[in-house]
Amino acid sequence: MKRKQGITVSGCGRWRKWGCCPDLEWPCLLRDGARAEGLGLSRLPAARHRPPLPERAIMKVVNLKQAILQAWKERWSDYQWAINMKKFFPKGATWDILNLAEALLEQAMIGPSPNPLILSYLKYAISSQMVSYSSVLSAISKFDDFSRDLCVQALLDIMDMFCDRLSCHGKAEECIGLCRALLSALHWLLRCTAASAERLQEGLEAGTPAAGGEKQLAMCLQRLEKTLGSTKNRALLHIAKLEEASLHTSQGLGQGGTRANQPTASWTAIEHSLVKLGEILANLSNPQLRSQAEQCGTLIRSIPMMLSVHSEQPNKTGFPTVHALVLLEGTMNLTGETQPLVEQLMMVKRMQHIPTPLFVLEIWKACLVGLIESPEGTEELKWTAFTFLKIPQVLVKLKKYSHGDKDFTEDVNCAFEFLLKLTPLLDKADQRCNCDFTDFLLQECRKQGLLSEASVNNLMTKRAADREHAPQQKSGENANIQPNPGLILRAEPTVTNILKCSSGLDFLSCPQTMDADHSKSPEGLLGVLGHMLSGKSLDLLLAAAAATGKLKSFARKFINLNEFTTHGSEESTKSASVRALLFDISFLMLCHVAQTYGSEVILSESSTGAEVPFFETWIQTCMPEEGKILNPDHPCFRPDSTKVESLVALLNNSSEMKLVQMNWHEACLSISAAILEILNAWENGVLAFESIQKITDNIKGKVCSLAVCAVAWLVAHVRMLGLDEREKSLQMIRQLAGPLYSENTLQFYNERVVIMSSILEHMCADVLQQTATQIKFPSTGMDTMPYWNLLPPKRPIKEVLTDIFAKVLEKGWVDSRSIHIFDTLLHMGGVYWFCNNLIKELLKETRKEHTLRAVELLYSIFYLDMQQVTLVLLGHILPGLLTDSSKWHSLMDPPGTALAKLAVWCALSSYSSHKGQASSHQKKRHREDIEDYISLFPLDDMQPSKLMRLLSSNEEDANILSSPADRSMSSSLSASQLHTVNMRDPLNRVLANLFLLISSILGSRTAGPHTQFVQWFMEECVDCLEQGSRGSILQFMPFTTVSELVKVSAMSSPKVVLAITDLSLPLGRQVAAKAIAAL
Repeated sequence: MKRKQGITVSGCGRWRKWGCCPDLEWPCLLRDGARAEGLGLSRLPAARHRPPLPERAIMKVVNLKQAILQAWKERWSDYQWAINMKKFFPKGATWDILNLAEALLEQAMIGPSPNPLILSYLKYAISSQMVSYSSVLSAISKFDDFSRDLCVQALLDIMDMFCDRLSCHGKAEECIGLCRALLSALHWLLRCTAASAERLQEGLEAGTPAAGGEKQLAMCLQRLEKTLGSTKNRALLHIAKLEEASLHTSQGLGQGGTRANQPTASWTAIEHSLVKLGEILANLSNPQLRSQAEQCGTLIRSIPMMLSVHSEQPNKTGFPTVHALVLLEGTMNLTGETQPLVEQLMMVKRMQHIPTPLFVLEIWKACLVGLIESPEGTEELKWTAFTFLKIPQVLVKLKKYSHGDKDFTEDVNCAFEFLLKLTPLLDKADQRCNCDFTDFLLQECRKQGLLSEASVNNLMTKRAADREHAPQQKSGENANIQPNPGLILRAEPTVTNILKCSSGLDFLSCPQTMDADHSKSPEGLLGVLGHMLSGKSLDLLLAAAAATGKLKSFARKFINLNEFTTHGSEESTKSASVRALLFDISFLMLCHVAQTYGSEVILSESSTGAEVPFFETWIQTCMPEEGKILNPDHPCFRPDSTKVESLVALLNNSSEMKLVQMNWHEACLSISAAILEILNAWENGVLAFESIQKITDNIKGKVCSLAVCAVAWLVAHVRMLGLDEREKSLQMIRQLAGPLYSENTLQFYNERVVIMSSILEHMCADVLQQTATQIKFPSTGMDTMPYWNLLPPKRPIKEVLTDIFAKVLEKGWVDSRSIHIFDTLLHMGGVYWFCNNLIKELLKETRKEHTLRAVELLYSIFYLDMQQVTLVLLGHILPGLLTDSSKWHSLMDPPGTALAKLAVWCALSSYSSHKGQASSHQKKRHREDIEDYISLFPLDDMQPSKLMRLLSSNEEDANILSSPADRSMSSSLSASQLHTVNMRDPLNRVLANLFLLISSILGSRTAGPHTQFVQWFMEECVDCLEQGSRGSILQFMPFTTVSELVKVSAMSSPKVVLAITDLSLPLGRQVAAKAIAAL
């Protein structure tokens, strides 16, 4: 053997058979140019558009072109050509590297018409998969002489062979190459179509239409339609567009590289070509061609938005999740910010594909139901404020999520049209509110820009006609009662004015201010506060402030006032009494706010070095609240003994309390120790009952806040006593809560007693229930604790949970009372008990419609504490069901489908909001039944987690997840790791381990209901996906899971693959391209 210029020449005489000398370079191969042209060939130029090849590869290209020439000269048939080519290149040469497709096309397209023999070689190469589809598409997209009709038509015929059945089973890089080649081919087709249309138009204008011009245009449009009609092709184009955008971004950041093989057409160029084509075709008279072009244009424009199209549910009008979510917010979280509620509602709307008009209608229906069933008093005012002040603000924010202001306004108008058809519901609301409910609501929506003036007038006219036939109210009963909606709407600007007045203004010029210099006009301020205490003025202002997010600022005014009045110096008897009243009223108001809306609205953000006001200190350490256990021996209850002794003497000896120079904060802190001394004296017979009665009258006779502080300590004290030791303490509480036996001398005493009684009733509720004691508090004519003690006595809480869920499921919606029962049960039983038992109830259902309704209801119930429920559901309950074969039967359809849907909804909701702040009703809860998720799922990835130890430990399972071509990829590598998501977060850890479990199930050899459950889970993830949502829960899925999922028939669709992979990452695009190209 001898070598010459890198070519191995064997003794077989191959080159002699061709009549060529191996010493010749390719440019010298055909010295006679005329002879070459006579053969229909040309001097084949070097591959100037390709990256430079190694010398040996260049020689192989030379040999390849020599072989093509020899085949043409000897007129080989296509199969002979293929056999000989494989003989000439016996070592498995990669034809794409040698650009066989491009070489054949270059030779076939030399003259005005294509060479049919060489084209037959190319078609055979395509059919026998000698060349890849991507190399053929790249070669076709380089042809740009569209004036040669026959060549263009030949190329279109070649595309027709495979354009609707593209595939690639090679490496991921080759699949990405196919995406790029398809994008270039699409651009070429558009240019070709535009050129054909332009020539046809020019011929028509000149009066000499070109023969076959319309035929060629029709061929171009048919190929476009055929190419774009495949969902698989559109998915590949979607990936190519993202790949091209990513490449431009990296080059823009100075990280530029070169594209593999050939430059790819940009998406911008495709859009420009589409616009140009539309302009040309607009002037053609053939409607069929124009229609075809429009359809193709629509398909191209839909490619970037492939994942955003969801079908809405027009056949369903009730949505229990939205209803329950609004009821939950109105009942338990009036003070919450609107943005979290807006995001929760939008999440539900997107996951359940609810049309906007029905979505808005469901919100209003929930408000109406909540208002109608709300107990009279504070709860009714809270619901009125929620409906008329907070929900319009929520809709204003929802408006920003819609496609346009006009569209959303029309949707709101449509929702009201539907609402007007619910005449009995509106009539009931009118009766409850003693007014035209719809009129108030429409006016408020008009103010917020949610409805136009014309729409409001039209709707009001329709409602007025309906009201004529409504049941008439008894005129005598309600004629003089002002409707709550009107009062609330008037209270809102009052709150705003109170907060606006600056501290520099004199109180008389701005009498509502709480920031004014209190020393200038304390009497005037006292008059305003006294007026606030009368009737329901305070509750109206608080409800309006809570619904508009101003309650914290409003409460801060009272805290400042309370702090100002704690000290007294050189004051007269009158000013001392005014100061005592200001302290007392502000203290009582703040206690009322804390009990009605939660202590969170009272407490300020902790700032180092700042002095904490007295009331904040007292409420944190001394005030009994739900879920808070107080220690009666805490140092806060044990002040300076000299102050305690003087206070005891004052209470026991004086006929009435001294007010001058009294430090009220010290008295409030000393009263607990004083009460302990008095109790000890009473129990030891030193004091008689008459003395106790005199002392309790002194405590509550002037300043009611002392009685509140005394009862707060007594409640903590009683909890620590035995059954036989509680009598005196409970009797003391009864005396402090009872009526005053002596005369009172300070203003607004009756108003203060009303609010004090409400505060004491709330404080004592727990301890009275535990001790089975009854104390009658002064009645205000309405239930001050409407949702207290809802659980039936002497029944196991599991039975209560089962019964209440069955009733809710039968009814189809959750009411306010049920929400409070569920909340109590969650608090009593703990998250795992609560979630586990409700999931068991779900899995008992066997009818599809019942399971779907149960999922919607459970999802809304779980919002009581969504974060913790999701951790339990995904971290404990689901893994237990999926890894225990004895429980697989419970995952059959329909309950298994329903559970998969519920799990995905909870996971998405928690993940989208777990970085935000929890709702106030969630913050109160102390969880002791949740394991430490970091120890449950260790951070060290090499250490198997507790969850993964439940799985099979078969050595082969570790590799079965990945295909042979991807053995190098870690079976647990996911997009979340490339995004550097914080895996110390419990929810992230639980999600990552759940997807590892899913990956293991898909790769195992055992199929069953658990495998089907995984399919339903992934289908629901895809169905709930939001276009462009990066960082969804699917980022925790290992990349290797994709290849396993597409083996499941229901998941083997291009859209599914696009949805489950993170296309923002290069590796994600490669995985998606490989999976789609293999479909």
